[in-house]
Amino acid sequence: MAPVQTQNGQPRPRVEFYFSFISLWSYIGSLPFQELIARRNIDVVYKPMDLYQVFAATGGKPPKERSPARQAYRLAEMARWSRMRKIPLNNEPRYYPAQPTLGHRMLLAALSDPAVDEQSIHGFVHSALKAVWADALNIEDEATLIHLAEKNGLNGKGLLAAAADPVLHDKEQALTAEALQRNVFGAPFYIFEGEPFWGQDRLELLEMAIVAAAEKA
Repeated sequence: MAPVQTQNGQPRPRVEFYFSFISLWSYIGSLPFQELIARRNIDVVYKPMDLYQVFAATGGKPPKERSPARQAYRLAEMARWSRMRKIPLNNEPRYYPAQPTLGHRMLLAALSDPAVDEQSIHGFVHSALKAVWADALNIEDEATLIHLAEKNGLNGKGLLAAAADPVLHDKEQALTAEALQRNVFGAPFYIFEGEPFWGQDRLELLEMAIVAAAEKA
């Protein structure tokens, strides 16, 4: 991707974004986050991680392993946030749970290419999240991932080939280890100037922190 640009002589605010393509709440917060990125000219550092591994290490559980009470409340919250965000949402996605590592590695390959523009990256991430939770697509399927990449202006076949590189396997694992070292325990997880924000319902707080930092500069 292109180097970070400045606005009015000041560096763009940088937000580290830990997430997974299978994360429900990353999808629910995806469009508002995209709007925040545009509104505040944010430089996003995408950090796809193994969410199952993060759950296992931090005491979290996949939805089907939670108590009936927690599962019922999750469904109620899904309906509320779907209405709030005005987005389509499947309560029982056709292809979930799924293993998102191939898509993550394709994203990492795209991020390593300085010729790839930010909007294509943003679009691919949103499309992959929406694929699971709204479009009934299989995020493990190579043809699906190629299509999602190419609809956002990326070289889908090239990224798929690049994703086989062991370096990218290692990179995803390194990002997962980094997330755990930084006390990340779920997704979406945003970090701005060392301050953590967990959950898409913390986006307003994240924006407040960005505005406050700009006012101090």
